[in-house]
Amino acid sequence: MTLTQIRSFIAVAQHGGFTAAARALSTSQTTITSQIQALEREHGVELFHRRGRRVELSAVGLEFLPIARRISGYESDAISLLHDSGALQRGTLKIGAVGPAHVTEMIEAWHAIYPRMQLSVTLGNSEEVLRDLDQYACDVGVVARAFEDTRYYTQPYGTFPVIAFVDKAHRFAARKSITLKELAREPLLMREPGSTTRRAIEDALGEASLCPSIAMEIGSREALREAVARGLGVGTVSQAEYVPDERLRPLRIEGDPVVTHIHVCCLSERRESRLVASFFSAVERCRPFARTA
Repeated sequence: MTLTQIRSFIAVAQHGGFTAAARALSTSQTTITSQIQALEREHGVELFHRRGRRVELSAVGLEFLPIARRISGYESDAISLLHDSGALQRGTLKIGAVGPAHVTEMIEAWHAIYPRMQLSVTLGNSEEVLRDLDQYACDVGVVARAFEDTRYYTQPYGTFPVIAFVDKAHRFAARKSITLKELAREPLLMREPGSTTRRAIEDALGEASLCPSIAMEIGSREALREAVARGLGVGTVSQAEYVPDERLRPLRIEGDPVVTHIHVCCLSERRESRLVASFFSAVERCRPFARTA
């Protein structure tokens, strides 16, 4: 059974004859007749009773007609879905991101161009985002470092300084900045080892021959912020992701020795996908070529 045979069957039933059906489908009567006969032979049934030039649906034909119409409707739905998806008028873009700060402005830029598309955003560290890309759980990723791996296509977005923050009762709370050496002497509250901010801090301290004093590892930004607010140590975060809080005081690290580099990435094999390419194009329009504070 083919969709062409089903369309021919519906046309004959609807127009009451092979000639009228052929006109409706802009084809020949011979073609319509061949399609119906092939369908009947394949299944050993009689779909129409031929009465001269008139045809009437058989009992099997009457029962088959609503099924055929549903199949034809599914075909139309499928064509509409594929067309709209290809034209980015329907569907969902799945984004994995290391934080809400940067991805929100990217979403705004993309949604302005494709307002009928839906968006799904999952937050995690860079390693989790790459895992989701590998498993096709997300289409594009917003990560805090580039990866020298041919499996991924990576496009730079912006460079952002990392700052420290303390609770309002801390002895540094009245200051605007601290040195990297001072930071190393403080009990640091750090994200998990997969965190790019943590890696950037450790790299900068290592280059300065300084050894960090890690007091605690905390697996989320929210929990880390609460721990700092309770005076358990000093936190660090990309300045663009710092959330003002009356309990906290931000501190610039003098000379901005620690930075994170936000990148947009995808699987290399999917770079030319229309859905993925549309996001990269929209992001390029809003990219902060030189963002520092």
